Amino acid sequence: MTWIEAIVLGLVQGLTEFLPVSSSGHLRITSELFFGRDAGASFTAVTQLGTEAAVLIYFAKDIWRIVRTWCLGLFDRSVRSSLDYRMGWYVIVGTIPIGIFGLIFKDQIRTAGRNLWLISCTLIIGAVLLAFAEYWGRQTRTLENFRMRDGVVMGFAQAAALVPGVSRSGGTLTAGLLLNLTRETAARYSFLLAIPAVVISGVFSLPDVFEPSAPGTAAPSVAQMVVATLIAFAVGYAAIAWLLRYVAHHTLYVFVLYRVALGSLVICLLATGTISAT
Repeated sequence: MTWIEAIVLGLVQGLTEFLPVSSSGHLRITSELFFGRDAGASFTAVTQLGTEAAVLIYFAKDIWRIVRTWCLGLFDRSVRSSLDYRMGWYVIVGTIPIGIFGLIFKDQIRTAGRNLWLISCTLIIGAVLLAFAEYWGRQTRTLENFRMRDGVVMGFAQAAALVPGVSRSGGTLTAGLLLNLTRETAARYSFLLAIPAVVISGVFSLPDVFEPSAPGTAAPSVAQMVVATLIAFAVGYAAIAWLLRYVAHHTLYVFVLYRVALGSLVICLLATGTISAT
């Protein structure tokens, strides 16, 4: 992997991780379009540690409060009715689907799941579902109205994002809107829900990122991996603040249009033989 490749992909990861446009899909498309190869699923997973570090810092007070209350609630019944205690369980239970499916389909995610025909189609299909949710969701429920059912449904939506192009935030925002949650509520839970899965995935992918098994996959040096992850952290932190302000006052249709345009562009490039699907 070249330094320009590491820097560009770190920027792309930071810019797209929290937007409902699929960061893994963007990394795959950017790698193929500009560098003629795949950076690999392990590279994606490790750079996501940078963006999740941004989540940990941005929501540090909320996370500490939830963790502390959840631990207290294991022994003290008086705090079990609090939102923070329940939110701890919502995140734990919501993480189970992606853990199960991630283990079952690990090999497919790293190989067939990175086919650009699949990614372009999931970008467009995900856009249609997001538009439907934006239009039909009543957005009347806030975090105080959040229930275990919401956590489970959004957990399965997050698991769908194991396929590049679906988008972790796109899937969870779509599910949240269909559950009549406000955009901001769905986004906040989405940020919290991603922490366990992304951190575990990134840590376990560390040994593979420097010795990728897939042919044609770019292997970064330790220094390049560190720089890409730090860039993803810095840009991702800014993206969190921007997205929370944006969803509080705007619809998600701009992301719908962007996904359709990008997916259609990739299909055209593939059809004309400009880029390779694998």
